[in-house]
Amino acid sequence: MELRTIGYFVAVADAGSVSAATRLTHITQPSLSRQLRQLERELGLELFTRQDGRLTLTPAGRQFLPVARDLLSRADATRAAAARIRAGSLPTVTVAAPAVTLNDIVAPFFATFGPDDPMPRVLPLDASDEYGALDRGADLVIGTRPPSGTTARTPLASFPVNAYVRADHEWAGRREVTLAELVEHDLLVPTPESHARRAFDAAVETAGLPVRLTEFSSSQVAQAVAAAGRGIAVVSDDPRYDLVRLLVTTGSGDVLRIGLHAAWSPHHHGAAHLAVLVQRLRRFVRDRYDQPR
Repeated sequence: MELRTIGYFVAVADAGSVSAATRLTHITQPSLSRQLRQLERELGLELFTRQDGRLTLTPAGRQFLPVARDLLSRADATRAAAARIRAGSLPTVTVAAPAVTLNDIVAPFFATFGPDDPMPRVLPLDASDEYGALDRGADLVIGTRPPSGTTARTPLASFPVNAYVRADHEWAGRREVTLAELVEHDLLVPTPESHARRAFDAAVETAGLPVRLTEFSSSQVAQAVAAAGRGIAVVSDDPRYDLVRLLVTTGSGDVLRIGLHAAWSPHHHGAAHLAVLVQRLRRFVRDRYDQPR
């Protein structure tokens, strides 16, 4: 059964006769009649009664007509969608990123979207295989390591791993704290899957420093516990609970940071649109966090 034949059936049903329908379908009357009989045989239905040169829908034909119209409408929509895809249209965009990045960067960026922007969706990111998310349904991945291979990529920004203390803490008036000073206190940290935790662990290991840690599956909870005076939160989130942010410096004097990179497949049908979207995200991040351009 071909869509074209379904279209002939609808045309005849609307025109009321084969001769009238030929003017709409641009095929000969004998050919159109053969097509209709073939459709009836394929469906096992008698769609028309034939009398005095006119065709009248049978009860079965009347029931089948809305089904045929819906099928043709869906076919038109499918062709239109395919055309949009060929043109690189991006009606939806799925972004995979760490939870902190989704909350502090991606969600605020989505809030700037207008009616002409794609409908956004998100995926959780597996820190052990960040860019593998491109093979699991993500259009765009925001990761902390530079992607390898031929993946299209853009560096977005770098963010400090912060130490958060209460406003009445002895360090509250400072701008930064050394890693050596920090590890002398009880620290409230995210789990090892967190990129901030990985950066912190690497710095501590390099420095050979002992550390007392309490882990939390949520960085926000770590800050909440810090606000209760139970330790210092070491996370990359934005500040919460009126905590004071301190930069963490390593033994070399560098600020402890994690980088963010946007990556997408250069073979994605909407690669050009993704590249434009990433540049918008890059400007948004740098304006929001006063990052250098």
